[in-house]
This record gives sequence, C-alpha cells and structure tokens, in this order.
Amino acid sequence: MARSDLLISLVRAGASGDRTALRSTVEALVADERARSHHVMADRLHRALDAVPVAQTTPSGMQHGSGRDAILEITPRRTLDDLVLTLPVRKQTKDLIEEQTRADLLRAHGMQPRHRVLLSGPPGNGKTSLAEAVAEALGLPFLVVRYDALIGSYLGETNARLRRLFDFARTMPSVLFFDEFDAIGKERGDPQETGEIKRVVSFLLMQIDQLPSYVVTIAATNHAELLDRAVWRRFELRLDMPAPDQPARVAFIARQIAAWPAAEKVSAARIATHLGATSYAETLDFLQAVRRQHILAQGTRDLPGLVNEHLALWAGRVKPSVDGQRIAKTSAAPRSAKSGSKAKGQAQHGGGAGAGKGRPGRKVRP
Repeated sequence: MARSDLLISLVRAGASGDRTALRSTVEALVADERARSHHVMADRLHRALDAVPVAQTTPSGMQHGSGRDAILEITPRRTLDDLVLTLPVRKQTKDLIEEQTRADLLRAHGMQPRHRVLLSGPPGNGKTSLAEAVAEALGLPFLVVRYDALIGSYLGETNARLRRLFDFARTMPSVLFFDEFDAIGKERGDPQETGEIKRVVSFLLMQIDQLPSYVVTIAATNHAELLDRAVWRRFELRLDMPAPDQPARVAFIARQIAAWPAAEKVSAARIATHLGATSYAETLDFLQAVRRQHILAQGTRDLPGLVNEHLALWAGRVKPSVDGQRIAKTSAAPRSAKSGSKAKGQAQHGGGAGAGKGRPGRKVRP
C-alpha cells in the first residue's frame, strides 16, 4: 500500500475507534520505515503503538479477526539449489531475490523491487517449492493462505476476511503465497459465476495492487486459462513451471539418490527412462517408496533389486481418469522383479508405456 493510503487508513481507524485497524496500519508504517532504513522513526512509531490498548470495540459491534486465522506460517526449508529449474525461471527468480535484498539501492533511485509473481504449470512440478525457496533465500516468513478460513458463505464475508488478511500481511516483510489461485482469481466474464465471486475478484485485485514491495506475493495455478484477464497485469513476473523433460528428470533423480548407500549401483538415467513422463512430485514419491523399503530391509536386500521391483509395480499404478473411468494398467506388470531377463524386459516396457501414456485429460495451457 502506498504511504499516502496508509496515512488515510490511520486517520480513518483513529476517527472510528477501530483499534485493530489502527494497530495493523501503524505496524505497516513501521515495516515501511524499516524497509527505508528509517529505524529511528520506526522505533518511535513502535513505542507509540505500544500505548494502544489491545482490547477493541468497533462501531458496528461485529467481531473482527486479525487476519492471522486465514494464514498458515511454514518454516521454509527448501532452497533454490534443491530445485531443478529451467534457466529462465532460475535467472528471473535470482533477479527477484537480488532486487529484494538490495531494495535500499533501488529506492534511493526512486524505484521499488518487483514483488508480485505468478507461477503457472501442471501440478507436481515445483510451484510451491519455488515459493518456499524464495522465502528461504530472503529469510522471510512463508505465509500460505488458507482458503477454508477465507471463503465465507454470506454476502460480503469473503471480502471482509480478505481485507483482514491483507491488513495482517502489510504488518511485516514476508512471502505471501496463494496456492490454487484460480479458486479466487476466476474470470469475471464467466456467465456461470455469481455476482459475489466477481466482487471478490475485484476486491482481491485492488488489495494486491496496494501491497507494499516488502511483501513478496506469489500466486500459483494449475489452470491459467481460468484466471481473470486483469489478474495477469497485476504480476510483474509470470513464470512457466512446465513438466520436466528427460534430462531434468535425470538430474532430479541423481540429486535425490546421491546420499543413498550403494547409490552408485543405480542408474538415474535408467530410472528416468522407465518412469517416463512423470512430474517431480510423482518421481519423488517413487524414490521415497524405494528408499523406505531399503531402510526397512536393513541390508538384507540390495538396492538395484528394490528399484527393479518398484519399476515393475509402477506399470500397475492407478492413473488419472478418462471420462470418469479409473484405469490401472496391471496386465503388463510381471509377477516378480527377480524372474530373469524376461521380467526385466516386461518391467521396462510397462514402466515406459504406463508413464508415457498415463497422463490423459490434461489441458494444454494457453
């Protein structure tokens, strides 16, 4: 939010006696002053804020939350080095991080760092992980929006909760993450949508516009075609997070198994070939299943044998539905991964075919 808007909000909160709004506005001013390296002024504002009683009474007599209820704070653990990213995504993410860490230099020249990012791509390919890695690199709280606590059933309730959420977000530098952003950023021109959702989208866009640059807002969607056209303009960075190709899957698998005992006996390229066109999340699920069994075996089973067994089972997994029919390809799966070269050939054929053709029903992004 611009400084002038904060001052207007401060006057309104003081005039109406809304102590919650008063506190959140002053906290936003404090964060803004600290972002500008005006620490003396920030300390004075903070001391003045301490004199405001915690209890509140609002003119409407309604119970107001703090906005914190609609946010789940997660300690970021993933780093950029943990992720396999395309070169454009990695470069633009590093540029964003540099702009945020050197924001004082930009502000000294009358510019603000970029702070609004839209991630688009099929599920399981690192959108949430990238948002978490940005928070880790900046050393900021990672705030994930909870839609179950945000969406209300009464007229105007969702907008009221959105207002409190954004008021809370303005109080401190953070990474604010909207997963499944198409749930609230839908196209307003859709005739099947109600007038309420259209008002929510309009209010959401206004609030995103008013967020200060020290709040890095990241939105992720699996269905970019459902987003309102005005949503795209709000985001300075719009990054495509595609499904991994073969070299990316090989690099991801090699990174995951590097610390395993006897990992040198397993070929990352061979596993990637058998798994076929899978997402990072599906690949990780497979590798973790192998690793769990390897740990439980306590040295009684060799790692290559376990990999072969799980690759054979991979062909029989349940895949996304086609016209409401859930199909599991079990006919190609061998009875045992230890039945010789024939079983090995069947496992290879089953893994490649099952993964390569098992992604029906996916929409092509615009």
